[in-house]
Amino acid sequence: MKHSVFGQRLSRDTKARKALLNNLASSLIVHGHLETTLAKAKFAQGYVEKLVSQAKKDNLNRNRILASKLRTDAFAKLVNEISPGFEARLGGYTRIIKIAARRGDAAKMAKLEFLEWDKTKTKLVAQSKPKTKKVLKKKEIKNEKRKTSRH
Repeated sequence: MKHSVFGQRLSRDTKARKALLNNLASSLIVHGHLETTLAKAKFAQGYVEKLVSQAKKDNLNRNRILASKLRTDAFAKLVNEISPGFEARLGGYTRIIKIAARRGDAAKMAKLEFLEWDKTKTKLVAQSKPKTKKVLKKKEIKNEKRKTSRH
């Protein structure tokens, strides 16, 4: 009996499985699509959809959790571009398209991709001001002092 058994194991231990999910999710968010085996695509689809749903709520604690799971560039794109674009949609942010089997081992392959989102609804990110010359000069002076004190 399979009571209370979640998901698939994918021949990995727990830490490797979590790392795989985080890496698949980050790649999908950054590139918009992902070609992988059908089993991995099905396994990652629900995880990515939950991440998008969490990002839509725009809560500090949820954002910290998302930042711990995703790469920096993926987190920024998810929060600033993708989640505002899916604001009107209640779920079903991704789709799986089956493609030809892999030549080497005939594994079933699939393409996991985001549906079209409203790209006009992106958050404006406040950009930091460029450093002034005074700050740069102070850093250069500190670096020179370090170099001279080491020799």
